[in-house]
Amino acid sequence: MLIFIMDLSIIIPVYNSSNILKKLIKQIILILNKNLIKSFEIILINDNSKDLSWITIKQLSKKYKNVKGLNLKSNFGQHSAIFAGMKNSKGKKIVTMDDDLQHSPQYIIQIYNSLNNFDLCYAFYSKRKHNFWKKLASQLNNIYASFIFNKSFKIYISSFRGFTADVKNKCIKYKGIVIFLDSLLLKNSTKKNLIKIIHRKRFSGKSNYNLKKLFRLLFDSIENFHFFPLRLGSIIGIISYFIVRFLRFFSRSKKFQFQILEKTF
Repeated sequence: MLIFIMDLSIIIPVYNSSNILKKLIKQIILILNKNLIKSFEIILINDNSKDLSWITIKQLSKKYKNVKGLNLKSNFGQHSAIFAGMKNSKGKKIVTMDDDLQHSPQYIIQIYNSLNNFDLCYAFYSKRKHNFWKKLASQLNNIYASFIFNKSFKIYISSFRGFTADVKNKCIKYKGIVIFLDSLLLKNSTKKNLIKIIHRKRFSGKSNYNLKKLFRLLFDSIENFHFFPLRLGSIIGIISYFIVRFLRFFSRSKKFQFQILEKTF
C-alpha cells in the first residue's frame, strides 16, 4: 500500500477553543498557500473539550480537505494529544502549535525552513503575554529541563516547535504511558535551532493552563528523565524521578498514552 508523504504536518491540540478555530485555520491556510507549500495537513486533536470544539473540528474537516480531526476519549493532556497527532501524521516536517492564536501562523514558515538544516527547532517568545505564574513556572521548568535532559540553556523549550519526520519516527516508538514530548524530541535530535517570535495575546477566552496543570507537566518531565549517560544533572534527576514515581504509585489513574474515540479521516 502506497503512503502519500506530505511536505508539512501541523499538529494542534485543542481544548475549549471552538470560537477560535475557524480564524486559526483560515490564517494557517492563507500563510501556507502564500508561501507555496505544496502539500500539507492540519491535524486538530480535541482533548475532551467541554465546549463545541469537536463539532467545529468536524465542520472544518468538511470545509477544508487539508484539515483532519481526532477526538480523544478523555482529557489526556497537551503532550499526549500531540503524540496522538504525531502517530497519525504524514509530513516530512512537523510543526506543533497552540490553538489560541498566541502563536502567529506567520512563523510556521520560519520553523519549516529551519528544518532544512536542523532536525529540531523551537520558538522563543519575545514580549511573552502569559501571566506571572505561568512565566515563572515556565522559566523554572526550562532551567530544570536543562539539567536533567542535558539541554543548552539557550534552547528554550516551548509548544511552538518543529521537527523532522525522522525525529518523529524515533519518538513515536516510545511505549511509556506518561509522555513529556520535549524529553523525547531532545533525546532523538542532533541539530537544534531557536527562532525568536513575537508572542500575541490570546484571541479570546482564558488560558486553559493553571498551576495544577503546570506542576503536572513538570512531574511528567521528571518521569521522562533519562538516566544515561550520567552527567551533572543526573543526581538531581534521579532523586526527583524516584520521588515522582513514588507519588504516582498512589495517584495514577492514567492507563493509556491516549485513546481515540473518533476520526474525521
